Amino acid sequence: MEDYLSQQPARKRAATLRRLLLHNRSYRGYDTSFQVREDQLRRIIEVATLCPSARNQQVLRFRPVLGEEAEVVLRHIRLGGALPELHLPFPDTEPRAFIIICTMVEESKYVDMDLGIVAQSMLLQAVEIGLGGICIGAFDHKELREELQLPYEPLLVVAIGRPKEHIELRECSEGDVLTYYREGGVHYVPKIKVDDLIIK
Repeated sequence: MEDYLSQQPARKRAATLRRLLLHNRSYRGYDTSFQVREDQLRRIIEVATLCPSARNQQVLRFRPVLGEEAEVVLRHIRLGGALPELHLPFPDTEPRAFIIICTMVEESKYVDMDLGIVAQSMLLQAVEIGLGGICIGAFDHKELREELQLPYEPLLVVAIGRPKEHIELRECSEGDVLTYYREGGVHYVPKIKVDDLIIK
């Protein structure tokens, strides 16, 4: 039996929700030698067709960005706001692919609910296919819309790529400092423990 088992191909670990969530971190550094393909961005965007939508309005629209257009987006985004002294991303680790999420109607709490659900789902899909990303809200909305000639108002920029940094979660208590930080090349993210999240 041992001989039989040793000859069997290694099974790929199942992509459980917990495993996807653990690998779905906000990456600020990417392997620029890896080129994200258009079909990969399409597959990530496609999850929006499976997501719930408040009042089923489905008012979000998505603009994939690759190639030379990525430089346009890079000029208008800011990463690592809590670590301004590092000037993230580091040279040659910039994201080279983006999905810009836009709204066809005026922003509202219903649009924002859809935005959160879809953005998280898209990042989980990216992890499932071996990529990673980050949601970026710090960007020049007006200039980005004009330069890319977007027909709708941009709400969020999602960077996509192959991550090139190590991120670890650190359990903390309610009331602790929650600002992310870096030590020894590792990016640490404090997360409040579940006992402190539950209202008793």
